[in-house]
Amino acid sequence: MSLNIIIPCYNESRRLPVNKYLDFLKLNKKVKIIFVNDGSTDKTKNLVNKLSRKFPKQIKILSYEKNKGKGNAVRDGFLYAVRQNMNGNLAYLDADLSTSLEECKLLSKKINDKIKFVFGSRIPKSNNVIKRKFHRFIIGRSIATIISLIIGVPFYDTQCGCKIIDQKLVKLSFGKPFLSRWLFDVEIFLRLINFFGKDMFLEISREVPLKSWIDTEGSKVKFIHAPRIILDLLIIKKRYK
Repeated sequence: MSLNIIIPCYNESRRLPVNKYLDFLKLNKKVKIIFVNDGSTDKTKNLVNKLSRKFPKQIKILSYEKNKGKGNAVRDGFLYAVRQNMNGNLAYLDADLSTSLEECKLLSKKINDKIKFVFGSRIPKSNNVIKRKFHRFIIGRSIATIISLIIGVPFYDTQCGCKIIDQKLVKLSFGKPFLSRWLFDVEIFLRLINFFGKDMFLEISREVPLKSWIDTEGSKVKFIHAPRIILDLLIIKKRYK
């Protein structure tokens, strides 16, 4: 099965695991990667251009001078893939590959005639490896609890940066710009729930525990962004009710 993975990038030159991308693309010829360089001011653009020259048939690049925010960078990548008639499922991952390309490909195989939306979850289990800094874990769980109350579905982890979607749902999920720079994942859930209804949404979606997730230094979301995140949650709740 073909797979197209959107990678939003903003000043990722120190976190971009170039060799992991190279090794994966050598072994997975049916996978295409769309890097969306979202106004980076470091050497990110040069790095992804070098990658593209090594795999011109598998790597596509969108590049902007001004930063649009992660949500709309991801959105642009999805809409680009549809416009270019890129066959297969569509996914997005964080540029640092805290969730691996291999695991994204594995999760994409769960998309079928019934399941249309699959998302990874950082649920700690006895047989997986989830390495997350304690303070980020506490903050993440607090936000996740609020998000579950807003969307009305008790998912463990809506914010993990690994989601795969059937192309038929792209227009519904990504047709309109997102309200939030960081909480666009919540908007995707709410758009799908509002369209299908809660029961049908649960039938067509799957939350899948990841085998591995490794926290990487240099996250763009900081403590100082907490007020903005809370405000975004309130705006999203009001808009999608």
